[in-house]
Amino acid sequence: MIETDTNTRYSESLISINNCRIENSRSILLPQINWNMKKGQAWLIIGPNGGGKADFINALAGLQKIIPNNTAISGDSSTDTKESSYINQFADSVELVSLERAARLIQEERENDESDYIEGGVDIGRTGRVFIAQALSETIKKGDELPDFAKKLEAYPQIKLCGVEKILDRGLKYMSTGEIRRTLLARALISGKKLLILSDPFAGLDVQSRTILLDFFNTIASRSSPSIILGMERYHEIPDAITHVLEFKDKKISFCGLKADYEQYLANQQDSDLHKSTSKEERLQFAEQLQQAKQTNQQEQENQKVPQEEESPLVKMKNVNVGWGDNHVLRDLNWTLNKGEHWLIQGPNGSGKTTFLELITGDNMQVFCNDIELFGKRRGSGETIWDIKKQLGIVSYRLHVEYRMLGGTNLLSVIVSGFKDSIGLYEAATDTEIDYAKKWLKLGGFEGREKEAFGSLSYGEQRAILILRSVVKSPKILILDEPCHGLDEQYRNKILNLMETIGEEGSTTMLHVTHDSSEILKCEKHILQLLPGENPMYKIEVK
Repeated sequence: MIETDTNTRYSESLISINNCRIENSRSILLPQINWNMKKGQAWLIIGPNGGGKADFINALAGLQKIIPNNTAISGDSSTDTKESSYINQFADSVELVSLERAARLIQEERENDESDYIEGGVDIGRTGRVFIAQALSETIKKGDELPDFAKKLEAYPQIKLCGVEKILDRGLKYMSTGEIRRTLLARALISGKKLLILSDPFAGLDVQSRTILLDFFNTIASRSSPSIILGMERYHEIPDAITHVLEFKDKKISFCGLKADYEQYLANQQDSDLHKSTSKEERLQFAEQLQQAKQTNQQEQENQKVPQEEESPLVKMKNVNVGWGDNHVLRDLNWTLNKGEHWLIQGPNGSGKTTFLELITGDNMQVFCNDIELFGKRRGSGETIWDIKKQLGIVSYRLHVEYRMLGGTNLLSVIVSGFKDSIGLYEAATDTEIDYAKKWLKLGGFEGREKEAFGSLSYGEQRAILILRSVVKSPKILILDEPCHGLDEQYRNKILNLMETIGEEGSTTMLHVTHDSSEILKCEKHILQLLPGENPMYKIEVK
């Protein structure tokens, strides 16, 4: 459904895209775009993963090209005879806050890491203070003496609004997902840019932060500046200030019009046979595939003569303390994970959830100065990181960032790498591994796309691929740190069905972090609640 709203209070267009295409250096991403944004309108950009929404948002942010279709495509002498034009009053005054932007930021910090050349071997990189201050003065560099305004960022109302006062001097790469999203938002607000694009801004935020952001959006949208565009994967928690919706499917506009009309459009879609749930069929397929993976892993252990381990807790932590300087992240934590106990890990942004999980995965070195046992053996007693990782399946923000740095890896190789516990694929895959990888790609909706590059996918599609990678070997422990980040409704339901099936199947034990109450599974009977600033700093509940 395409509509043109002629009753808008204001007639002046802020952005006008008439018969244009969106392309990058390699190909045309969206062949035909017609869209106008006028004063007084607050737009929601929405659509399924891979449907074109991310391409459009990136184009508005200047990361892709918007080209009139009467301009010849490179190497093609033909032109489109229809009238074509592109006008953008915001020009270079655009700031983007997105999961992809956050991932790119962490990627940049890791690429610029100078730990090998610093005494002590630790380069914290840019701090939140430096990163935010750079929005006001691009001449500020890491390690420079900061100007007075940067030293007093705590006094800015935008900093207080986003709640980042206490993390300004922390390295960006040491921030939690929610903390870095709030830091990006603070930078966007303080930048003075005329257009702010917030793509899936509520992902990874705790309840309090989401409430603050909703109130902020409604407040800012009522003002003349800055203008705001909201991008969402799902039609969920939509601010009241939204007036119009632009939806993308299959690389083209599928709806453009008023919010009320879109809600009716959604209701009609949900009533159609094409949108009825197939969760029962999916779960049966998932269960069959999980059983095959379990049998294959058992056979491989027998072939390699791997001794069967005695029954013991999968993880055991005694009086665990983790912190940096005066910052106590975990204090006197006592916790045990037994086989078949599926745990929900909760707590506000910055409470230590990711740190807690990294003590298990081996990504936090403070594991060696604490009493932590994994699979019956104390960490630091001679085991290698590969001894640990071969028994884990992991989906996390850190893993996603690391895989984005190898964006040229094809999807089949990404899935197969789950068997190898590697970031990328560096050894030949067996016929069995290739067969299973193709089956998981099919179950995940990626059939026939085995040779596509990981980096060419939308953020949500990338996350779905990494979830499939994590379960391909039927691991003893499956660690899911906000697994549904960036997923549209269809993929989200698919992944939740997979997780529920894993919980029922019994051979894999799950640790699940989420702020979204609708993602909590029935099988998650145990809850670890992290309570920063309280004594004790955690609480355990059993349903």
